[in-house]
Amino acid sequence: MAAKVKQVPHVTVGQFFKDRGKILHLTLLGSDAGLARKIMEPSVNRPGLALSGFFNYFPYKRLQVMGNSELAYLSSLDENESTKFFNRMCEWEIPCLVVSRGNELQRRFIALADAAGIAVFKTTMNTMKFINVATLWLEWDFAPTTQEHGCMVDLQGIGVFIRGESGTGKSETVLGLLERGCSLVADDVVVFRAPEGRELIGTSKVMGRFHMEVRGIGLVNIPLMFGVGSMRVEKRLDLVVTLEEADKTKLADMERVGSQQEYYSLLGVKIPHVRLPVASGRDMARLVEVAALDQKLRGFGFNVAEEFSQRLLNQMQGKSSS
Repeated sequence: MAAKVKQVPHVTVGQFFKDRGKILHLTLLGSDAGLARKIMEPSVNRPGLALSGFFNYFPYKRLQVMGNSELAYLSSLDENESTKFFNRMCEWEIPCLVVSRGNELQRRFIALADAAGIAVFKTTMNTMKFINVATLWLEWDFAPTTQEHGCMVDLQGIGVFIRGESGTGKSETVLGLLERGCSLVADDVVVFRAPEGRELIGTSKVMGRFHMEVRGIGLVNIPLMFGVGSMRVEKRLDLVVTLEEADKTKLADMERVGSQQEYYSLLGVKIPHVRLPVASGRDMARLVEVAALDQKLRGFGFNVAEEFSQRLLNQMQGKSSS
């Protein structure tokens, strides 16, 4: 069954302020009447052209930021003109206004925004830094998400998602990896997010974070047992490992040299995939560790299978010419 993908069509101004207000140093200047408005696009706009009366291609669905340039322009106009242009901008369904660099917006402009139901904030950050940071968080909030059953660990900088049928030993494998110094990202359910669609970020649900469920033992608090370094809140996904019950048919089909790279697709992103047969006496934690380190070498451009194949070809060519 295909994983269910959750798309975020909008983020309310109030939710964005609650989640990101501290990070972005936001302070509400006017009333809270506009907190229910919706940010429809994961980007930020500077409304300089709109304040001059030019509304062609005005990206009004974005969060609007006013820096020194916009404020200086309004100050250069007489009171009637500046009021007219600002009021015309407020007639559009813009989500909210943010004044950067700790500047204060004149009370008459705040009153106009309040009357139009637009929340006005100020931030102590400079304009470009605020735009960059806010855009990153908006892309994160708007990114599609999905959930997968399994465990995820950070193994020497490699994000590994371990999946498989119930009873294949996922939790036991993760415990073995934690003893080797790895960090747990999520247990049982991993939430994946694809900001910009280029890479996948895995995390756990807040309720079950920092815990593992082990059959026969119950819930285990990982930081208390293995130390604070044994947990990570999120990690980029680099490798998917599927644990499969070993039988002769599957073993015959599995790769022995490693020349054929398999991929696992999530949210349209293809991730390197390794299938490992589970059998009595096999150290699965060690095998997952080796698979992850091999993937790390591939990331550095070193492919053992290709190197071996080339050596074999060279040897065959040498014998043929002799």
